[in-house]
Amino acid sequence: MLQKCEGIVIRTTDYGESNKIVTLYTREFGKLGVMARGAKKPNSRLSAASQVFTYAYFLFQTSTGLGTMQQGEMISSIRTLREDIFKTGYASYIVDLLDKSVEDKIPNPFLFELLLQTLNYINDEYDIDIITNIFEMKMLNVLGLYPVLNQCAICGSQDGQFGFSIRENGLICHRCFDKDPYHLPTSQTAIRLLRIFYYIDLSRLGSISVKDETKKELRTIISMYYNEYSGLHLKSKKFLEQIDKFREML
Repeated sequence: MLQKCEGIVIRTTDYGESNKIVTLYTREFGKLGVMARGAKKPNSRLSAASQVFTYAYFLFQTSTGLGTMQQGEMISSIRTLREDIFKTGYASYIVDLLDKSVEDKIPNPFLFELLLQTLNYINDEYDIDIITNIFEMKMLNVLGLYPVLNQCAICGSQDGQFGFSIRENGLICHRCFDKDPYHLPTSQTAIRLLRIFYYIDLSRLGSISVKDETKKELRTIISMYYNEYSGLHLKSKKFLEQIDKFREML
């Protein structure tokens, strides 16, 4: 049976001399893999449509195993993601995080839209650190993680100074700091941004300017939280850390 879908290429694997196994994240079917026969050949009609980050309409033949890509009608190549090493690194981490967080063939149109908007924002020169942090915060619920960000995770208070407790799964107020001596002292600006990133509708994102020291706080909190609770150990994350060090040297 032939099926049509709207999808984004999130991973490719060479198969044989001329073929590719292409992993798509689609609006209609969620994550699925298809065989793109001959896609490694420069003159293949599937060559452009089987590039990572490509956004297209795909026609594929279903089967009990891998489907077979028959056609790819390009909507956008989102090409600058492949032309800038920093954008490539961040976008690679985004698609890798999604790939490792979802099961095959479980539709989630909200998640598809989130991925598409995130890649477009990176492509359109938005702050890649902030866009990535927002995506990470949005992915927490997909992973079954629900940090407490609207009140103190211990006493339930909604006022006062807050820090972040990895152990207590969220914010703790100044009255409860002694309950977790290893909590992360956090600026109130970073606390506010964590809440915004978690709850915001990404399509309504305006211009956000964040100081470098606040970005560092956000990166530390989110990375530590993922390390503690997600169970993910992504090579793309390590590569991202390497290019961040390189970026700081420029």
